[in-house]
Amino acid sequence: MSIDQRKALDSLRALLKAHAPEELLRKLSPKHHERVAKVPSGSEITPEVVEARWAVLSRPEARKELLDGHTAGHAGSYSRNIENFIGTVKVPVGIAGPLRVNGSHAQGDYHVPLATTEAALVASYSRGAQLITEAGGCVAITTNESVSRAPGFAFERLIDAGRFVAWVLEHIDEIRGAAEGTTRYGKLRDLRVNLEGNHVYLVLEYSTGDASGQNIVTIATQAVCEYLARECPTKATYQFVEANASGDKKASSQSFLTGRGRSVVAEVIIPEAMVQARLHTPSALIEKYWKMSAVGAMLSGTMGVQGHYANCLTAIYLACGQDVACVAESAAGITRLESTHDGLYASVTLPSLIVGTVGGGTGLPSQRASLDVLGLAGAGNANAFAEVCAAISLAGEISIAGALAAGHFASAHQRLARGPSATGGGSTRA
Repeated sequence: MSIDQRKALDSLRALLKAHAPEELLRKLSPKHHERVAKVPSGSEITPEVVEARWAVLSRPEARKELLDGHTAGHAGSYSRNIENFIGTVKVPVGIAGPLRVNGSHAQGDYHVPLATTEAALVASYSRGAQLITEAGGCVAITTNESVSRAPGFAFERLIDAGRFVAWVLEHIDEIRGAAEGTTRYGKLRDLRVNLEGNHVYLVLEYSTGDASGQNIVTIATQAVCEYLARECPTKATYQFVEANASGDKKASSQSFLTGRGRSVVAEVIIPEAMVQARLHTPSALIEKYWKMSAVGAMLSGTMGVQGHYANCLTAIYLACGQDVACVAESAAGITRLESTHDGLYASVTLPSLIVGTVGGGTGLPSQRASLDVLGLAGAGNANAFAEVCAAISLAGEISIAGALAAGHFASAHQRLARGPSATGGGSTRA
């Protein structure tokens, strides 16, 4: 992190004004007095263990909110999803839609659950979804499915690394067998090699059925590493099951170009009369906004060109039991908005949707209920769910671009976030 001279001096002066140097040194020095009591750790969830954790915290009002009767009654269902359990956090869930999707897997009108604390978000996505539906729905196609894990291997010399790579490439079938022996659903689809000095990165790409697949690929890759350590005649000095080259939970050029998870493209063409009636601005101005925003994204170094994928992806991931941290990679993509001879062409390309409908948090009570609202809970629905994620992202891009082009962006937030409903009275309507 860099900081310019003026900001650095201002920060230093403010710090020294608030604290004498001796006091500041005391506050920032290591302290070795007795620690507060440790909360009983582990994934065990029994009334006794939860009670022991709350006894350490000693916050009765917090307990009342985090561990209500409903949460306590379902506590056992969280044992595979959390450690040191003390309760749950309630996030409001709103419905956007109906959203019509004419997809390669998703077919029909969907009411999309979005969990968020941000006012105006659900209203905006719902507006875009209804406009898409009025136009006949969006097309959505899943173009790829693969989840990567990238183990790293270190050798004494480059020639040893080269021998290792040669052996690996000659034993792909055996490596595949080692990986797939750990899972009923995961399949090793491809293997790419990155050679950097005397280091080797193997990028292993798997299909993972209807699971998002993070745990599947980790366990399978560990088996590959153990196989290579045991069978390959050229031994690594040391190795790691993940060497930070897979793109996991971060926006990367690799994932952006080749995809990680499920890659989906969605598009819609909206007649000009609908654009002006619903978005209150012509398509030509929306295209001008998009062009300026694309340059703005380039100037700021953004990965991809899009308005706010993270808004809806975080909300739907949270509602439907996905790994929310994967939004870091999932929200890198491209939006295109163009004025046509008779309306607005809009598309989104999302190469790295890490989603599933089985495993992980998808079986928890509230999250399973949200998937049930979509009609996409359980096996056989992961690609359809990915297409809904892309479609709702498309809805949000259309809506926010329309609001910015029409000059309504700030007023919508003023009305919905600071209006009467924000203080408990009255109501607002999108």
